[in-house]
Amino acid sequence: MLGLPKGSLEESTRNLFAKAGWKITTSSRSYKPSIDDPELDGRFIRAQEVSRYVEHGFFDCGLTGLDWIKENQSDVVEVCDLIYSKASVQKSRWVLCVPEASPIRRAEDLEGKRVATELVGTVKRYFEKKKIKVDVEFSWGATEVKVPDLVDAIVDITETGSSLRANKLRIVDTLMETNTKLIANKASWSNPAKRRKIEMIALLLQGALEAESKVGLKMNAPKKSLEAIIKAVPSLRNPTISPLSNPEWVALETIIDESVAREIIPQLKSLGAEGIVEYPLNKVVY
Repeated sequence: MLGLPKGSLEESTRNLFAKAGWKITTSSRSYKPSIDDPELDGRFIRAQEVSRYVEHGFFDCGLTGLDWIKENQSDVVEVCDLIYSKASVQKSRWVLCVPEASPIRRAEDLEGKRVATELVGTVKRYFEKKKIKVDVEFSWGATEVKVPDLVDAIVDITETGSSLRANKLRIVDTLMETNTKLIANKASWSNPAKRRKIEMIALLLQGALEAESKVGLKMNAPKKSLEAIIKAVPSLRNPTISPLSNPEWVALETIIDESVAREIIPQLKSLGAEGIVEYPLNKVVY
């Protein structure tokens, strides 16, 4: 039984599973998806709740953020990191923010003031650890618009900081970095059959994420230029080299970062490579 995040991560999670080899379909109003694997069942629920249901055993495993694991203080197995989101493939941050014009420069300046956040438990523990007395209130959303009229500061999540800048907010402190994790129920993790399945899911999801920034590259190359071509190609390991019917030529295949492909393809052409093909990847498993 698999817990899947409903909401902002839903589409990117379905796409990730598709690249990993599982087709997950659901209607717009349904929380029960159809998964093309007889060994898997699942539910879409809010990421905020997944870790609790994994801990309590309704789900054998699930995907949720490190932030909600810590917020719920859930006792679960953290199987692997899956760094992806609706907007990017970088970690997000929960940050303490105030208006740009606010005199507040550090957390201690908020003594006796009001802070709004969705991450209430974590924020209370943050201020308690610093021995700062503040009134922490739960925010149902659109937290960034509540300062300065309704509260003195907010703690909100950001990936790029664009929303904070648009709302003229300034970061005072970072409470934590967070990313999506695959987590497992402890009893399920102790079950050999379930653990094998969870580990397989982890392996393929990580392989799908690894493939997102890489491409395959294959070409034919003259043997006389092979050494120079190999030096030019920053391969994942060593490139695969195969003989061709013409003994003076070989076929070469490798995996590279997509961002460098545009730089090296003209260079490979100038070194005598021909039939250069760049192709997308679904999974890269180390």
